[in-house]
Amino acid sequence: MSLFWYPELNEKYAFEEKPDKGMLLSSFINYFLARLQSMFVYDGLPDTVPAKWLENYLLVNGSCVWVKDGDDLIVTRGAVGADPDVYYIPTKVIVTNPYVKHESTNRTYTRDVDTVLMVNDTYAQGLLPMLKKYCSMMVEAEISMNLNCIMSRGTAALSAADDNTKESAELWLKRIKEGQLGVIGESPFLIGNQDRALTVNQMSGADATITNLIEYMQYIKASLYNELGLQSNYNMKREAINSGESQLNEDMLHPLIDTMLREREEGLERVNEMFGTNISVKFNSAWEINEREEEAAIEQIEATAEQTEAAAEMAEEGPVQNGGETVQNGSEEVKEDITTEETEASEEVTEEVTEEPEEEQPEVEVTISDDAVNEIAEKVAELIEEGIEDEDTERQSDDT
Repeated sequence: MSLFWYPELNEKYAFEEKPDKGMLLSSFINYFLARLQSMFVYDGLPDTVPAKWLENYLLVNGSCVWVKDGDDLIVTRGAVGADPDVYYIPTKVIVTNPYVKHESTNRTYTRDVDTVLMVNDTYAQGLLPMLKKYCSMMVEAEISMNLNCIMSRGTAALSAADDNTKESAELWLKRIKEGQLGVIGESPFLIGNQDRALTVNQMSGADATITNLIEYMQYIKASLYNELGLQSNYNMKREAINSGESQLNEDMLHPLIDTMLREREEGLERVNEMFGTNISVKFNSAWEINEREEEAAIEQIEATAEQTEAAAEMAEEGPVQNGGETVQNGSEEVKEDITTEETEASEEVTEEVTEEPEEEQPEVEVTISDDAVNEIAEKVAELIEEGIEDEDTERQSDDT
């Protein structure tokens, strides 16, 4: 249940026999105007000039007039005319506002002398004509989509030539609606249908029509958002698109909104000069983000261009001396200036090497069996005997 209850809301949202196109058109326009209130942000506005009503004058009427109402600075509507200048622009502005504080405020002013005429765009059209165009198209698309949505409920139409056939068909449709499966096999239905008393007309194509209407609505909204400086791509390919295709319409986003910002800046400069204020304006919300991204892209392009020009100039000038380095044709030839003192100093550098102590070998204990000892002893005895015999032989030879 809603927190608040308003009878006018219940009356407005009640279903009617025919759609109210005027109400739909007004609703679309008002919602888009509400979105556009976030396009610009003002700094330094006096309390007597609310930003939302200043923007409302500019967006809807295309222009507004800055005048003094006693000591208060206000904006209001004005009718221009009479005494054109050399560019055929009227120089007189007639102000008639019954709700101003001082009656003397309602009079004829001279543009840029005692009043400032501020415009939304170059031709002071405002955005209302463009909003009426696209919103009217969206109203027709919404109504067509609603009708096709209703017609899609019936996939087939049954036509009966007599009462018995009609009752049988209605009973069958009732069972289908209740979620029951059944077969009509009564004789009135079968006999009556022998002379084609019951005709089934297939209704196809409703889904395809709704799909086309959705694409059409998407195209209208995307076109309007692009006119207002917001990126809104519509995919008519029914498949994935690459980044290049998604950025095809970026160039058309800026001209209109840039004109609107320039006219506001120029108008506020005249207001500041005439009335001694310090008011400024800039983009806001999504428009500010787009502007920053655009400025960053431009700075990157300029930096790349400067690097390319610098590289081209270096290539034309030939070798470039840079300290002790010579660069020529992309190859680097390094000339090092080494003095005698630096050479002698480099030769006096010694390296200290620390010897690591040798690791102690572990003691190995050897165990010899008794049999091995006996064998070794026999071998030693044999060697000793052989040695004695050799000595005796040498002695005999010496004596001889």
